[in-house]
Amino acid sequence: MNTPLLRLRKELREKKLNAILMSSISNIIYLTGYSGFSKEEREAFLLITKKVQYILTDGRYFEAVKKQIKNFKLIEISSKVSSEKVIKQLVKKHRIKRIGFEENNLTFLEHKKLSSRFNDLNHLSLTNLRAVKNKEEISAIEKACNLGDKTFSYILKKIKLGVSEKELAFEIEFFIKKHGGDISFRPIVAFGKNSAIPHHQTGNRKLTTDNIILLDFGVKLNNYCSDMTRTVFLGKPTSEQKKMYQTVLNAQQKAIKFLTSDGGPERSRRNSSEVDGIKAFEIDKVARDYIISKGYKSIPHSIGHGIGIDVHEAPHLSPKSKDILKPGMVFTIEPGIYIPGFGGVRIEDVVALEKSGARLLTRSPRELTMLWAP
Repeated sequence: MNTPLLRLRKELREKKLNAILMSSISNIIYLTGYSGFSKEEREAFLLITKKVQYILTDGRYFEAVKKQIKNFKLIEISSKVSSEKVIKQLVKKHRIKRIGFEENNLTFLEHKKLSSRFNDLNHLSLTNLRAVKNKEEISAIEKACNLGDKTFSYILKKIKLGVSEKELAFEIEFFIKKHGGDISFRPIVAFGKNSAIPHHQTGNRKLTTDNIILLDFGVKLNNYCSDMTRTVFLGKPTSEQKKMYQTVLNAQQKAIKFLTSDGGPERSRRNSSEVDGIKAFEIDKVARDYIISKGYKSIPHSIGHGIGIDVHEAPHLSPKSKDILKPGMVFTIEPGIYIPGFGGVRIEDVVALEKSGARLLTRSPRELTMLWAP
């Protein structure tokens, strides 16, 4: 039996539940390793009791699931044998009284039907279980990051006068797919003033000289994601652009340093010498306070987010986060400065938190990069 199922059953015992109904695609991937279901449609459920685990799906996936998922009992559903009917039969068979479910994934109608069948519905999330990764998961994320690094090296060679944001975004996606991966989200390519919009919608703007180029993209490989942002310059950056870049880089370095066991004066003031137990909001505060101290506005987004099967998952590194960081967690650190009408700089890397501190999984150069137009 795989480790995720063991951990989930521990949660069952602790919450005194008879079973858990899983419906989100990300959690189905996490528990089974199978990623063939669509996120847009309801194509499968998992019902996990204290001793047995079932997967319910229709005839389109029956043979693939039967071949690829060995440790689940497979039940075929159809228009004649609905998932509701099958769940009702399993509830009776296993005498299920208290069941956990994913409230953030069920539709109103699905929740209504469940509520009519159970007096004791319990919201349960795998967020915390998935936040701490095992060695295999970290290795999978690192491989996705490696392909992301190769993509960055490739795309630098495609940057030239007259190229459009959309053309570079296409080249990013093409390279990733050509090398066996997929994009973990739609690439963001922003030239000049567009780089001041943190989640700019990549458009038709063409590249001219003396321009900021912001590239934010991620790889999905073997179900696990990467995420990286780099800001480079075509031509010589101005003194203000250099200051922005160095400020962002320093902010990121301070945040990463804070995650080490000898994390400098900021850690000393908090009387903490262990990486296990650092509050996530403190990482945000270190970078945010530094950027503000240099005369810039506060970052309009969180300093980072967990990454794994989903490109955004726990832990959340934001000012209001209550998450506690632990070894095995993998997350981004992505400070940024954005000046409307002028431009923006963001540097984003993925780190794995180990007992000694943070280990960078993205390794593309972070020093200021100037590209010269041919």
